[in-house]
Order: sequence, then C-alpha cells, then structure tokens
Amino acid sequence: MLLHHYRFVPDDSLFAVEAFRAELAGERSPIAPFKAALRGIQARLDERFRAGADIRDLVHGRAWCLDRLLAIAWEQHAWPDDGVALLAVGGYGRGELHPHSDIDLLLLLEHDDDEPYREALTAFITFLWDIGLEIGHSVRSLADCEREAEADVTVITNLLETRTLAGPEHLREAMQAQLATDRLWPADRFFEAKWQEQISRHYRYNNSEYHLEPNIKSSPGGLRDIQMIGWVAKRHFGTQRYEDLVAGGFMNDPELRILSQGQAFLWQVRYALHMLTDRAEDRLLFDHQRTIAELFGYRDTPERLAVEQFMKRYYRHVTALAGLNDMLLQHFDEAILHAGEALTTVPLNERFEIKGGYIQARSRHVFRRRPSALLELFLLMAEHPEIEGVRADTIRLIRDHRHQIDDLYRDDLRHQSLFMALLRSGGNVARQLRRMNRYGVLGKYLPEFGQAVGLMQHDLFHIYTVDAHTLRLLKCIHGFRKPEAKEEFPVAANLIHQLPKLELLWIAGLYHDIGKGRGGDHSTLGARDAEAFCERHGLSSRDTRLVSWLVEHHLMMSMVAQKRDITDPDVIAEFARLVGDETRLDYLYVLTVADITATNPTLWNGWRASLLRQLHSETKRALRRGLENPLERDDWVRETRSEAHSLLASVGADMARVDRLWESLGEDYFLQYAPSEIVWQTQGILDHGDSQLPLILINAPTDDMAEGGTKVFIHTRSVDDLFAATAAAMDQLGLSIHDARIATSSNDWTLNTFIVLDDHGQAIRDRERIEEIRRHLVEELDDPDDYPQIVTRHTPRQLKHFRVPTEVSIEQDPANERTLLELVAPDRPGLLARVGRIFMEQDIALSAAKIATLGERVEDVFFITDKAGAPLTDPGRQQRLRERLIEVLAIPG
Repeated sequence: MLLHHYRFVPDDSLFAVEAFRAELAGERSPIAPFKAALRGIQARLDERFRAGADIRDLVHGRAWCLDRLLAIAWEQHAWPDDGVALLAVGGYGRGELHPHSDIDLLLLLEHDDDEPYREALTAFITFLWDIGLEIGHSVRSLADCEREAEADVTVITNLLETRTLAGPEHLREAMQAQLATDRLWPADRFFEAKWQEQISRHYRYNNSEYHLEPNIKSSPGGLRDIQMIGWVAKRHFGTQRYEDLVAGGFMNDPELRILSQGQAFLWQVRYALHMLTDRAEDRLLFDHQRTIAELFGYRDTPERLAVEQFMKRYYRHVTALAGLNDMLLQHFDEAILHAGEALTTVPLNERFEIKGGYIQARSRHVFRRRPSALLELFLLMAEHPEIEGVRADTIRLIRDHRHQIDDLYRDDLRHQSLFMALLRSGGNVARQLRRMNRYGVLGKYLPEFGQAVGLMQHDLFHIYTVDAHTLRLLKCIHGFRKPEAKEEFPVAANLIHQLPKLELLWIAGLYHDIGKGRGGDHSTLGARDAEAFCERHGLSSRDTRLVSWLVEHHLMMSMVAQKRDITDPDVIAEFARLVGDETRLDYLYVLTVADITATNPTLWNGWRASLLRQLHSETKRALRRGLENPLERDDWVRETRSEAHSLLASVGADMARVDRLWESLGEDYFLQYAPSEIVWQTQGILDHGDSQLPLILINAPTDDMAEGGTKVFIHTRSVDDLFAATAAAMDQLGLSIHDARIATSSNDWTLNTFIVLDDHGQAIRDRERIEEIRRHLVEELDDPDDYPQIVTRHTPRQLKHFRVPTEVSIEQDPANERTLLELVAPDRPGLLARVGRIFMEQDIALSAAKIATLGERVEDVFFITDKAGAPLTDPGRQQRLRERLIEVLAIPG
C-alpha cells in the first residue's frame, strides 16, 4: 500500500539470512530450522512491539522476513524451468503483515498447462504447511488472471498489489500489462464497483464508526477505508506513494497526516489483537479492550477509566478517517470521473451556489474573507432542503479554514445570530449539526461539545459515544416531525408540533450529556454550560431557565416512570410539583423519548412507551387540576371503583358476586389498576368459578394500542415462593418481566399482574404463543411443591467483561406503609427468580416491582413488607437482607 514519508530499511537483526542458510546446509531436514526461524522472528517482533518500536517497522519487517524465508523455501524445490513465479498479493503484496495476517500467495504460470509444475507446486505448498505457515494460495496462468480479474472486482483488486518473491519478474510484468486500465476495469468502472462494495460493507455496520465492539478492519473508518483510497488512486493514477497524490492535488498535507497517523494507530491495535489472541482477530471485543488499554499505557483516573481513554482515541481516529474517506471518494467522483460533465449551477448568494444538487463556495477565498460563511453554509442547507450535500472541494475548504473559529469568533454577535438562525430555521437542523460535526465545525464552535467527541462509556447500555448519541437524539427529534412517526411515537409526534420554540429543544438536546467525562454530575455540569450558551446567544431569561432546567432534569421522567409507582397519586403529585407547568412537561417528554431511543436501539419498547405515556397523562391531569388541589388517595380509589363498577354493570355482570369479590380486596388494588383492567380481571375470576387450578389471563396489546407489553394476570392461592416460581417459569419461556404488581386478598388469594416482553423486547401477540405461555404457567404453578427450578442458562459473553458491583439501598415509603428496595446488580439469566427466593428465605412479602435492564446491569425497584404487611424498619433485618442479596447476586471477579 502507499506509504507516507517512510522507507523500510531491511533489518538483519530480525532475521539473519546468511546465518540461516548456513544452518540449513548442516541439517538433514529443513522443516525444523524453518519452524524455529518463524518462532524467532515473531518473538523478536513481539518484544519490539512491547518496547514501543515503530509499528511500521514491525508490519513491514515481518513481511520482509517472510519474503526471505519464502525465497529460500522456493530454492529448496526443483522447478522445471522459468515458467512459474511466486508472487505476494493483497496485503502481503503491499508488504504488510501482522502476526496472523493472511499470507496470500499467487503461483503464476506463463502458460495454461500446469502439468510440468504440478509435482513441484504440490511439494512446495505442502512444505509451507509443514513449517506452520497458514497461507492462502492460488495457482493461475497469465490467461487465468486476465479472465478471472475481468469477471470479479475482488480479484483485480487483489492483483493490483503484487510483488515477485521468487522466479522471473517478467511474468508479473506481463500480468500487470494484461490488467491495465485500457484492457479491463477502467478507473471509472473500478471506482463504481469498489464504492458499491464499500457502501455494502458500511451498511453491515449500520453506517457508523461507533460500535461497542468495532471491527478495526471493516467498520467505517477502519483499515479497509484507508485501503479503499489507495486502490482507487492506484487504479487511476498508477501511483505507489501517498506523496504522489499530494503532488497531484488529490490530497493535501493535513489529509496525509490524518491518513498516516490513523493507519499507524489502527496497525498498533491490530498487532496487539493478533499478539494477544494468537489468531487473526480484527474485532475489538470487550475481552481485549481493557488489556490493550493497559498495554498502551492508559491508566484509570477519577474521571475516566483507562479503557474509555483508549476507546476515545480509537473513535477519534476512525471518525477522522471515515470523514476523509468520504471526502476523497466524493472528490474523486466529482473532480476526476465526472470532471467534463455539464452540471446545472444555481447561485444562492455572493458566496455560495448549488452545482449538480450540491452546495459549493463560489471562491476559494470565501472562508478567509468572510469567516462567518463557515456557519452560513449550514444555514443555507437548512433553508434549502433540495441541497443534497456539500461538494468535495468545499468540504476541503471548510476543513482548511475551521481553525479560524476561536474565542473571538464565538463571541461575535454575527456568528451567534447565524447559529441561532440555523436552530430556528425549521429545516432539518439535526442533519446540519451532524454535518458540522463531520467537518469538525461543531466542536470548534462549541468547545464543550468538542470535548465529548469520541467519549465512550464502557458499558452495554450506552452503545454510542457521547457525540454520536447526542446527534442521534437530535435526529430522533427531527423524526418525530414526520407523519410516519405517529405510529411508533404517537405522543411525541403530537407534542413536537405544539412546542412553542423548537430551538429550545435543539439546545437542550445538544447539551443534555455534554457534561459527561468531566467528573461530577453531568446533568448539573451540562445545565451550567447550557445556561452559558443561552446567555451568550441572547435568549430571554425565561427561555434560558427552561433549557437549563431540561438539561438538569433530563433523566427525571425516565427514572420516575421506571422506578417509582406511578399508580400512586402521591408520586404523580410530587412529579407534577417538580415539573411545574404543562409546557415544561411536554418539552421534557419529547426530550426523554428521544434520549431513550438514541441511547440503544433495543431500549425503546412498548412497555417503556406505555409508562411514559401514563406518567405524562397523569401529570398533565394533576397540573390542570392545580398543584394546590392534588387528587387524594381516597378520591382516586373511589373514582376507579365507581367507573369499573359501571363498566361491569353495563355488560351484565352479576353485581352481587362482584361486590363480594371486591370486599376481599384492599384499597391498594384500586390504586394499582385502571378501571378497564379491573373489569378484565374481575370477569376472569368470576368465570373461573371454583376451579382449584391457577387462573392465568393473558392480554396482548391490540393493533390500535401498539405500545405496552403483554399483561399476564395470575389468580391463585397465596403461597411462599410464588414470585420466585413465576419468575423462573417465565424465564424458561424466554420472557422478560418489566413490571410486577403483587396484591393479596383478605382471604389469601393473589392477584398478581406481570408485564412481559419477548427476548426481542416486543409484546407477544400471537395467539398460539399466548396459549403456550398460559398452559406452561398453569402446569408450573398448580403445585407449590413442584415449582420450577431457577434457570441456569449461560451468562452471555459480553456480560462477563463488566464488573458491576451489586448495590442495595433500602428506604421507607411511609405514605404507602411499605419499604422501597432498590437493587443494582450484574444482569444474568434467572436473576429475578433468585431475588424471589431470597425474599422467601427472609420472610418478605412483595407488593410491586419495577424491572429495568440497562445493558450489563439491572436497576430494579421492589416494594416490600414483612409477612404481616408492615414495612421493614429493623436496621438489623435490613442489613441481613442487603448482605444476602449481595452474596447471591454478585458475580465473582
């Protein structure tokens, strides 16, 4: 591959060729010396790598050593004539070999008839295997090479990079002449095929450089993107060195530095992966990230883990490489392949025009003469949705002039007005902010955002860097404005059009996580930064307070919905007091939904949607009623009971039986359930009659109520270990519990409702599957002596690489006369069943549970009492429960 200001100098201390030849002369069999030589070469390379040697010397040095060994191995075999040559191809052809890189060889024949060489070829390949070389090889004639290269772009790509290791050089030269662009795969056709190949490859990685466990070779911004630039340039220019591309105007020096520094870093990571795993490993798995971070000298700090520092460097390099790849390939397409085409040009103003659907600067000096144009360009794109993107030469101008954005630039009222005009434009603001980030402008204009670029949190919950997550959040907000959003996000899609000032939501979204990685509460730090931004950009004090409040409390709505009992009127009243008015509530709801959706694609599901919708609805009711007039618990119970009673009467229920059943239920039952649920459960219990089998009712969301989970209602005799048994049975069915409401009647019958989702986070709607669940639960729960065992499936690989400390906090809920236990623990199959067994051991009754799985950890809330229904107030008993949970749930380190 093309090199940057580098020449490899052969190093006899890596492999002493003449000494090895002398050793071979004294051996009866050459296999042992070759094996020893290979081991010695790799050991010396690894030692130098650990000592911090230049990675280029190691990668090219291994290729140089293999060149010498293979040439000597070639000499050990008798070849009939000069009609065959040994060529290195692909990565080895570029002179690059990592410890376990593919050693791709081409045995090139002058003629199609391989009969004269067959015995020698077989012996040679067998010898290479015997000495322990894992080679990839092909045997082709010159005619074969031309035929196969013409049919397959991967073959022509492989044959672009070849070196003769042994045999006559004229065979390789003949092959290169046959593969010339005037004979097959001209530069434009080759480029189109490789570009489509890259598009498909990037699609497999969601078109994102940000993955928890990236592939350093194939992910966007990886080594393949660097190679892509080299292949295209080589096919068109025939050049062997990146410096030649700079001289030809295809690249400039800063771009060359990005390319060479990025390649060197990725080579270091790849070498480490191969060395540590002792195989050809290109996936930067959790298994290896911590080890490589330590190997590279990173150490934990109070603000950030060593692995987070290492991964931040990785993401910054691949982001820069991905952007460079995009720009150079677009430049190649525009300036070389389509240079002669006549494109329609539409002037926008004195500084910019649209050419062929893309915006471009009308002068190379526009950003130097008018620095404000660095922001104006993005405003124009927001105002003109027909613009498809930025032309490559203008992208380069942006990159070359973004250094002008300094403190004076940021304090200039003209620039502040332009940025606010962008946020208020009504266009696709999220897309323009993503472009600003891609071209390095956003982090310059907002230095606090620049600090978050590439910042990764090492867990399974936050699967994107802070900047990538933030930009995805803004994209989600824009998505809520589209008509199709009404199906998946009906509340957010409605509210987004009612917010009085959308720019305030853009600002809150930009700043909500900006305080991460600095130590301290990121919400508080971000609120301060957001306030400073608003004041600097001339927002009113009222708007400033709203934005700052949104950033400071951006987690609150999600926490209340997922961890508090939102059927409790006191919880709703408390949250309503925090929010204060309906406008804040609506802004917060939209921000919360976007935040959840942008954090992890698997996080937003029907159950979380229904929780937030219920919290938003109940809080809005409370606000409209007035904070000074909260709905009392007795009023709530009376209203719910009255409505359920009317509904049952309207369908002809036996109201005498209904009243007798309800006499055994406490007030909490009517606080926990909506009238429609009470009707459903009451009808089921009455229809079940005197059957001694557990009553299992399952209610899937209907098509017109897509949000929510599948409700499983269990009515049976109250016995010890019922919750643990139910959790274990559901685990056996592959169901995850997201909410549990536990109620017991005065005559010791349970009325337990669980909200469950399948292993894809979806509600279960299939009737056959629902019936299967019902039968299984009846079978497993009908005999307390035969309750199912806790599931002991293997813990997924990724979970094993996170040390989540088990934390138990216990506090009182005096309004409801119960104790609140919050559990943070490493996730694993069967966890809820284990918790249930511990509760049984400790004589604890469970009244409700909120279950939240956040990546590698769970954050569950349990509302508990003792068997007599009293809260757990004894400190000694609390401590025993805490110690037992930690003992059972902690995963050994």
